[in-house]
Amino acid sequence: MKGGGGGGGGGKRRWKVLVIGVMVLVILSMLVPLAFLLGLHNSFHSPGLVTVQPSSPVTYESFSRINATKHSQRDLPDRVDQVLQKLNPVLPKKRDINVGYRDMNRTIISDSKKKGVPVTPAVVANPSPANKTKTEVSYKGVQRAIVTVDESQRTCQVKYGSYCLWREENKEPMKDVKVKHMKDLLFVARAYYPSIAKMPSQNKLTRDMKQNIQEFERILIASSADGDLPPQVDKKFEKMEAVISKAKSFPVDCNNVDKKLRQILDLTEDEASFHMKQSVFLYQLAVQTMPKSLHCLSMRLTVEHFKSASVDIEDSEKFSDPSLLHFVIISDNILASSVVINSTVVHARESKNFVIHVLTDEQNYFAMKQWFIRNPCKQAAIQVLNIEKLELDNSDMKLSLPTEFRVSFTSGENNLASQGNRTHYLSLFSQTHYLLPKIFHKLEKVVVLDHDVVVQRDLSPLWELDMEGKVNGAVKSCSVRLGQLKSLKRGSFDANACLWMSGLSVIDLARWRELGVSETYQKFYKQMSGGGESREAVALQASLLTFQDKVYALDDKWALSGLGYDYYINTQTINNAATLHYNGNMKPWLELGIPQYKSYWRKHLNREDGFLSDCNVNP
Repeated sequence: MKGGGGGGGGGKRRWKVLVIGVMVLVILSMLVPLAFLLGLHNSFHSPGLVTVQPSSPVTYESFSRINATKHSQRDLPDRVDQVLQKLNPVLPKKRDINVGYRDMNRTIISDSKKKGVPVTPAVVANPSPANKTKTEVSYKGVQRAIVTVDESQRTCQVKYGSYCLWREENKEPMKDVKVKHMKDLLFVARAYYPSIAKMPSQNKLTRDMKQNIQEFERILIASSADGDLPPQVDKKFEKMEAVISKAKSFPVDCNNVDKKLRQILDLTEDEASFHMKQSVFLYQLAVQTMPKSLHCLSMRLTVEHFKSASVDIEDSEKFSDPSLLHFVIISDNILASSVVINSTVVHARESKNFVIHVLTDEQNYFAMKQWFIRNPCKQAAIQVLNIEKLELDNSDMKLSLPTEFRVSFTSGENNLASQGNRTHYLSLFSQTHYLLPKIFHKLEKVVVLDHDVVVQRDLSPLWELDMEGKVNGAVKSCSVRLGQLKSLKRGSFDANACLWMSGLSVIDLARWRELGVSETYQKFYKQMSGGGESREAVALQASLLTFQDKVYALDDKWALSGLGYDYYINTQTINNAATLHYNGNMKPWLELGIPQYKSYWRKHLNREDGFLSDCNVNP
């Protein structure tokens, strides 16, 4: 009886233990969902899914083991994280995609209205208390991005010159934002697909990924812009993003993902480099070729000249009278020459004393003559000369315009970088300038104006200057000195000497002939020609050697240079200058000219001529 009673008591105790165990499990099963609802799981971060067996008791100790396991998994794809950091602008996070689509065009349009080098603002969401630290890290990233943009802009200017500023000023809204994002998602899906396909338990995810990849490929074959995309493309974005997000939650082969993401990085860099070089080529093509409208104007004027059989009324005595004020313009551009002459005559106190000589080539000779017959300039006398028909010692003479040299400085070479001036364009005499003493053998002094100059003051006082025995009176540019030009390899130069600009030059022809400046230039040019350097580099060195210690420095207010490449010239400085020199690639008669400087040039253009409207000339 006792033994049976003892067995019954032991059975009761076992039942009590079981009841207590069941109650503990019930309480724990209630506490775990409550813990998740209260947000206690936020302290356990994981890049993937964590599976908990329902039969296992869940304790805080087990959470610690799971957390340690997750940290060990996080160290596995370090190289992938590095690549993703590089691709951060290309691969936006899911929560930023909708914001990016909504703000992309607005951001680009607002940037295009800025002057100079705009920095694209980053789209930052309103921070919440839970992600305060993350917001601060993002802010530091934005600051780092700004510095990177500034450095890349400086490198771009050193390599490509004023094209980089023009590119920022004429940036247009992107028309393929969604298409590019589809390509990015397709690359990411292809990167994860091989690893997911090897998992037997993820057949459904593998099929979904394959289906989304195929749909994206079909859409991209027929779409090159956002307007070509089908109407339901947003739903396809959501499906692809959900599939990629789920695929990222599984441990994958990092080598394969790393390889695929490096491919997209290399392709993106190659594509950006290709488009940059293509844009620079088209930019240079637009700079160096004549616009179709100006070619039409030249042809129409030439035809009109032979149709009208106009008789030239020229006063040869006035053209060779040394007591008058003579200007020389070397140009093959009708509009440019017209603006220089109009602005010079308008601001003259006595235009009847002004004699203007235009040297041009045979192709534009008749058009140039016809233009000034149709559009006379007050009482000033204008003579158009065909340099190819002049009877001089040189049997084969071709018109050559003033030569412009681009000089770029890298950061740290001087203080130019801190001033924002990274590129300069130097304008010096061409071969034609050294023929002036022979062409105008009866004259003693002339003022030479480049055809990209606008005059804003009376230039008569230039004939009253005492040049102290110098040959050339010009404004010197001390922002660039001879010692900073690395191409100067031969000859004895003063390294601290300032360079001079040829936009406005007062030439003492009598002193020129006395010193034999033309012969000196030809001697230096022949001596330096055999070294394998380009003709432009040889001409630069020969000109600098020829005019060393022969340039009289004019006051800086006589000429202001840089309006063809520098966006940061002060308006007050422009208004105080006697002449404006549009040296650089962005000439005012081209579409790519700097907009805020074009008004100074346009107001001296005669728009009433019928040929301008017929040829659609509207610079």
